[in-house]
Amino acid sequence: MRAMSVDVVRIPTKGPGDVSGLIRLIETGKIIPSSILAVLGKTEGNGGVNDFTREYAMAALCNALSPHLGLTPRAVEDKIAFVMSGGTEGVLSPHLTVFARSFATDAPNGGRSEKRLSIGIAHTRDFLPEEIGRKLQIEETVKAVHLAMRDAGIDDPHDVHFVQIKCPLLTSERIEGALHRGYKTVTTGAYASMGYSRGASALGVAQALGEISGEIDESQVLEEWELYSSVASSSAGIELMHNVVIVMGNSPLSLSPFVIGHAVMRDSIDFSAVVAALKSVGLGVADAQSSDRLVNVFAKAEASPDGCVRGFRHIMLDDSDVGSTRHARAAVGGLIAGLSGTGAVYVSGGAEHQGPPGGGPVAVIARA
Repeated sequence: MRAMSVDVVRIPTKGPGDVSGLIRLIETGKIIPSSILAVLGKTEGNGGVNDFTREYAMAALCNALSPHLGLTPRAVEDKIAFVMSGGTEGVLSPHLTVFARSFATDAPNGGRSEKRLSIGIAHTRDFLPEEIGRKLQIEETVKAVHLAMRDAGIDDPHDVHFVQIKCPLLTSERIEGALHRGYKTVTTGAYASMGYSRGASALGVAQALGEISGEIDESQVLEEWELYSSVASSSAGIELMHNVVIVMGNSPLSLSPFVIGHAVMRDSIDFSAVVAALKSVGLGVADAQSSDRLVNVFAKAEASPDGCVRGFRHIMLDDSDVGSTRHARAAVGGLIAGLSGTGAVYVSGGAEHQGPPGGGPVAVIARA
């Protein structure tokens, strides 16, 4: 495999349909459209089943990039891995993170002795409604992770530091369609289906990377919480019926000026884990806030299922007005923003099997 160069740019947005920052970078030559491999975005919706800011943002991006790539908007969606995560509660700020990749022609075997940031993508096939949250989604995710690792030039699972997945959810129409064909879905609740889809996808990552030995049964999804991935980040959305898999890690084939590292938060106030993630890429808290080395922080947020954080009761699971994932995003987002010096960080709610119960992975990309 040829050596590659990976660039990462964080772009603030004024709304889910705002693509002006990206287009400005393209027009000034700072981003080459054909090199864009993936776009991760935070949009200001509710992060729930009816959060259409995700679909709106993706449609705006595809329409904006279409003339620059000479492709239809649908073909742009197939070419680039888009993951829009809804919910920017508290101090979280809506933004896009654009990953661009190009291949070097003068360094066929790589040009560095140290490993640098690399990224690879893969897609599963579309799932039937009755397959979401079940064994087939786990198995297809395993295959896609391996394909994305190969695409990134990463052989060692220990070099993988973050696996972002966009996965589907169930709607009443999809549930009824399955019943009409004689099949039962894993749940009849649209909101509950988000957790099953995220959980099955995360377990697929764990199995693909050898974090869990042996086969995983679908009965373990949302049941056996000791099974988890330390690098998986799954986000469910209404806008697709397959899994989009983005593997981020460090590879000797990469000529990128960036590096990625991670740690695992054990709960939503795990200050030390965020500090450890920053240190994994050579940053102290002061460096993160005062230098231009920090590119972005990616994390999962989850309400502790036992209703407590370090022995003290929380009400995230009992609030009838604000969903628990929104509480968790605001809490974790505030913690990370305080340490990194910016609210433009990527914090996604719903961490089923993504880190220990109540916690989740936190990854950092920085200039090496």
